[in-house]
Amino acid sequence: MTSAIYRVFREAILRRQQVAFVYRGRDRKVCPHILGHTEGKEKVLAFQFGGESTSRPIGKGEWRCFFLAEVHNARRYDGPWHTGGSHKARQSCVEEVDIDVNR
Repeated sequence: MTSAIYRVFREAILRRQQVAFVYRGRDRKVCPHILGHTEGKEKVLAFQFGGESTSRPIGKGEWRCFFLAEVHNARRYDGPWHTGGSHKARQSCVEEVDIDVNR
């Protein structure tokens, strides 16, 4: 059984919608690209284009990997789709892919 947060991200991928949420106390704005599991934990690979980061400024955006168990207040909304140029490279965030926006 998937979590409610997982279902929010899954629907966002299907509709190419943005997702805003809180992760580790920081507001994030992303376009989710790959959703699934790693070692039984729900994870998403997303392109973060807005909000905050604990490691460095967002700038024009970058790829981020999130554990969905640490995501709070996730909500989908319409807006421009953001992506990075390297999504076609092999990713290591999600081992068991459920859905990929490019497939």
